[in-house]
Amino acid sequence: MQLRLSLRELEVFSAIAEYGSVTRAAAAVALTQSAASQALDKLENQLGVRLFDRIGKRLELNEHGRLLWPKARALLDAAHDIQGLFDGGALSLKIGASSTIANYLLPHQLAAFRRIWPDSRLELEVGNTREIIEAVAGLRVDFGFIEGSCQHPDLINLPWLADELLVFVASTHPLAGRQISRQELAAADWILRESGSGTREEVNRLLLPHLSTLKLSMELGHSEAIKHAVAAGLGVSCLSRRVVADVLQSGAVTEVQVDLPPLSRMLYRIQHKDKTVTRGMLAFNGES
Repeated sequence: MQLRLSLRELEVFSAIAEYGSVTRAAAAVALTQSAASQALDKLENQLGVRLFDRIGKRLELNEHGRLLWPKARALLDAAHDIQGLFDGGALSLKIGASSTIANYLLPHQLAAFRRIWPDSRLELEVGNTREIIEAVAGLRVDFGFIEGSCQHPDLINLPWLADELLVFVASTHPLAGRQISRQELAAADWILRESGSGTREEVNRLLLPHLSTLKLSMELGHSEAIKHAVAAGLGVSCLSRRVVADVLQSGAVTEVQVDLPPLSRMLYRIQHKDKTVTRGMLAFNGES
């Protein structure tokens, strides 16, 4: 069967899907707005379907477009990979990671990767777990690392690394330095991550069965902010031991002494099921 689709048309389609605008997509792929519109029209005519619904001034993928997008991205990724085999192109890798993983676990791995592949192009998108799931599902990144599992039907969810969570307070806090009851802990002022954060979901999953409720006094969007708020005596929190290791060592905070089972979780790597495995992905996994 003769191929009627071009990679350029798929590139324009993918850019429109990402930006929701022909104007912005045209700039991203170095075309005029007229040329980008013509490329989309040609692709839709070749396929015999419309790929977008117009919502106000924005173009939104319809059912046909959502079906095509991962396939188009996979073809474009494979084409870039093939081109790089023969033009000396550097490895390219886009990673998404929730903030705890991005700040405390990935830097060493990224540094090791760059030592082996010094000319590689690395991009890291940081957000909470919900945002990284959206980035992977939207094929904006090659794969993502999140705190907690993911049930998205289009994503592959693989265990990556075990992590320990720690309930802690300032060393000067009334709950510090003594054995306390679960009731005292539940009644304390809690400082937690925002809704959508993997750490918040894991804290709820691990603690609520034992404390029944948490008295939430503050929500903060970053683990560093929580760590320093707790160290200042503003409340109690639960974060990865890796996050609070420095303030634990300095003595600014201390682990709460309470009868709870070990608080452990699994960190996960997620990838779109239709994502083409590129040279950069293989190299990051030590397979290249």
